[in-house]
Amino acid sequence: METSELLKKVRKIEIKTRGLSRNIFAGEYHSAFKGRGMAFSEVREYQYGDDIRNIDWNVTARYNKPYIKIFEEERELTVMLLIDVSGSREFGTFELLKKNVITEISAILSFSAIQNNDKIGVIFFSDHVEKFIPPKKGRSHILRIIRELIDFTPENRETDIAEAVRYMTNAIKKRCTAFLISDFIDENKALENALSIANNKHDMVALKVFDDREAEVPPIGLVKLKDAETGSFSWVDFSNKRTREQYSKWWRTHNIKMNTMLTKCGIDHVDINTREDYVRSLITLFKKRG
Repeated sequence: METSELLKKVRKIEIKTRGLSRNIFAGEYHSAFKGRGMAFSEVREYQYGDDIRNIDWNVTARYNKPYIKIFEEERELTVMLLIDVSGSREFGTFELLKKNVITEISAILSFSAIQNNDKIGVIFFSDHVEKFIPPKKGRSHILRIIRELIDFTPENRETDIAEAVRYMTNAIKKRCTAFLISDFIDENKALENALSIANNKHDMVALKVFDDREAEVPPIGLVKLKDAETGSFSWVDFSNKRTREQYSKWWRTHNIKMNTMLTKCGIDHVDINTREDYVRSLITLFKKRG
């Protein structure tokens, strides 16, 4: 993509997503994603009703009357975006492709993070980690992330979510909030274990992006399909009712399996339809956590 065209797209995404993050998500983001813990702030004299477990015995002994420690939330977070850049993200039958929705959501989360003085980093992954952008703050850092979201070309097109999750678990030493953004079309049996380990160390959130036509196909007749990840072609007769039913059954079973696995691992998750308003889905998730 030419530099001038890329800059125009970056600016367009920035205008749209920065406004959304400022006007809609400011409160929800802050309340949904807490700081790392409680940090010591100051001491003051003990008052009736204070928790005696917070008494500072050294200060108490020095002044011969009880003082307690005051704590406040340690607000600064590290936020990681694990972004699926495999071939299947290029699918879409309505106004936006899955990758367009993923780009906008990632930009919104990035701007929400810096508005709350949080660091943000990114892992782009296919069936291996394609690129790692370490967590930093600042508008220039966010714009770099948006440029990569728009213009990044992966080496591979297949999917291995477990590999990306394991990489993040090893690369990020301190506890972080990690958004896993993918269509979750992945049959790797190692995924559940990787997610469980990661969520014990970090705060994992899953955003599952899908298109309506992945869930149900209309009777459109004989169609030549290309697997976006393997490049293989096949002919499928969607005028056949049984074929459509079998496909829909596979999709429902896969979706239930993924949701069950995420719930079992203790990971908050939401399904985001490319045809619908993703803002509503994100706010619902944030309020659930708030």
